[in-house]
Amino acid sequence: MQSQTSSRKIGDVILDLRNISLSFGGVRALTDISFDIREHEIRAIIGPNGAGKSSMLNVINGVYRPQQGEIIYRGEHRRDMNTYAAAKSGIARTFQNIALFRGMSVLDNIMTGRNLKMRSNFLLQALYIGPAQREEIEHRVKVEEVIDFLEIQHIRKTPVGRLPYGLQKRVELGRALAAEPQILLLDEPMAGMNVEEKQDMCRFILDVNDQFGTTIVLIEHDMGVVMDISDRVVVLDYGKKIGDGTPDEVRNNQEVINAYLGVAH
Repeated sequence: MQSQTSSRKIGDVILDLRNISLSFGGVRALTDISFDIREHEIRAIIGPNGAGKSSMLNVINGVYRPQQGEIIYRGEHRRDMNTYAAAKSGIARTFQNIALFRGMSVLDNIMTGRNLKMRSNFLLQALYIGPAQREEIEHRVKVEEVIDFLEIQHIRKTPVGRLPYGLQKRVELGRALAAEPQILLLDEPMAGMNVEEKQDMCRFILDVNDQFGTTIVLIEHDMGVVMDISDRVVVLDYGKKIGDGTPDEVRNNQEVINAYLGVAH
């Protein structure tokens, strides 16, 4: 992974979500939600349980197709975004529940993040000859860079099923980073972590954003984390947007205080 000189310089809008509405039968998960995401920023999505946060991430990376609204990604208007197109266009994702191959090593799990960048056909890969062999060597170099960046060299050959929870979350981040995403969607990356593990994850998120210029969209319930590392925050409640702005603006928004943050002191 080659470092970029972003220095947390926030750019133009890279992703624009306009009037997104999503329903499952008679249940409305999202109602007329609009917000944008700027290049190189850390954009947090917060709200109570059931507010629609994960549904919004699923709309962004094509898991769900909204019944109404429009997605504009890098100036291209899309009625929806399918998962393959999202991945090919540089959107990567981690999940609320860890989705790793538990019997495979850390290195092999992170290698799966390079799949869309592999050009050799299945037969050449199976025979491991010629271009396929050279290509895998190139991909392994990238993966080793990710491993070094996340400081997990000592567990690179360990099956992930043997790792503690915090390290498994770091491996999942590594798999997403191996795809060299332009936008990285993180669904509660610190859920279930202790204080030390949260501090490590915060450091890696900030380093990914700063050193590689990766745009990050983050769902997180720890308000201390959100307010410390986010550039802008959008707040959802029962599938509707009730706040949007800088951490200070959201912190002082009375509707947000009433719905989520509790009584102001």
